[in-house]
Amino acid sequence: MTRALVTGAGGFVGRHRVARRRADGWDVVAATRADADLADPDVVFCLAAGRAKATAAERAASTAVNTTPWLVDALPPRCRAVVRLGSSTEYGASASPLAEDAPLAPRGFFGATKAAGSLLLLAAAAERGVRATVLRAFQVYGPGDHPTRFVPTVLGAAAGGATVPLTAPGRRRDWVWVGDVVDACLRAAADDALPPGQVLNLGTGVQTANEELVDLAERVTGRPIARAPGAHPGRSWDTADWVCDPSLAHRLLGWTAGVGLAEGLRRTWAAR
Repeated sequence: MTRALVTGAGGFVGRHRVARRRADGWDVVAATRADADLADPDVVFCLAAGRAKATAAERAASTAVNTTPWLVDALPPRCRAVVRLGSSTEYGASASPLAEDAPLAPRGFFGATKAAGSLLLLAAAAERGVRATVLRAFQVYGPGDHPTRFVPTVLGAAAGGATVPLTAPGRRRDWVWVGDVVDACLRAAADDALPPGQVLNLGTGVQTANEELVDLAERVTGRPIARAPGAHPGRSWDTADWVCDPSLAHRLLGWTAGVGLAEGLRRTWAAR
């Protein structure tokens, strides 16, 4: 039986990852920030992410969570692979689909710490001779996401009649289903043919504006959704174009995002 350690097991993607592997018969050690027992794993999934940044103490704590090369030093000899869930916000803005050779130019605190953590982890793994893979996911969504994030906010408005504050029109994202991200993590852990230090992007290659997602959610739920265009200031990394080139993940892992946005919204709505 393969034994896996999952850091960030209490987070959005982590909960889906743990449930999937346990259903498949793996022995999964779920580690939160308060519990870092490495427990002799065969593979490690680094899914922890810190986002708090309002104070100096919060920024220090988030940086510590997002930059974790110490993990590699603590791994037992039996561990054969480390898979880190990175972020598309590690890249700079681009009018073209972002491939893995795009420059790292994060425009926000979170992206900067994730980019630093990816580089540090890959360097530490190379020194130890552990195969490490970084998966830079684009906009992940699905059941169990934090209620303040966009898709839960939109579906909550469909259910309860609240008004959705929208950014200025034309802010686009590449939405990728959480189950597809979990599948990529599993493939990366199992594929010993992956080169050490490989970076792969996870996305659909399709981008959707925020107002278009609300339109789609209305069709999926069959309910009207009130909206206030321009009422949300947006985020530092919002852009008119934010889309993945997923071809390398397909070529090296045989991975393709299998759930389109309409189907993903249906599943998320049904899971409420």
